[in-house]
Amino acid sequence: MGKIAQYAADPASLANNVKTLKGEPGVYRLRIGDWRVVFAEDGRVISIIRVAPRGNVYD
Repeated sequence: MGKIAQYAADPASLANNVKTLKGEPGVYRLRIGDWRVVFAEDGRVISIIRVAPRGNVYD
């Protein structure tokens, strides 16, 4: 979970790998190679919703 810790410490360092999910305000996806981490954050807490391969994460 190195990338999640990196994002927590400095969100700007992974800005090109993080996008907001359409239709789900406050929910983001972090791209890590062929894997995606779907998460929500409120400025203090990052809540991981799902971790899955790219093709299955949005089902």
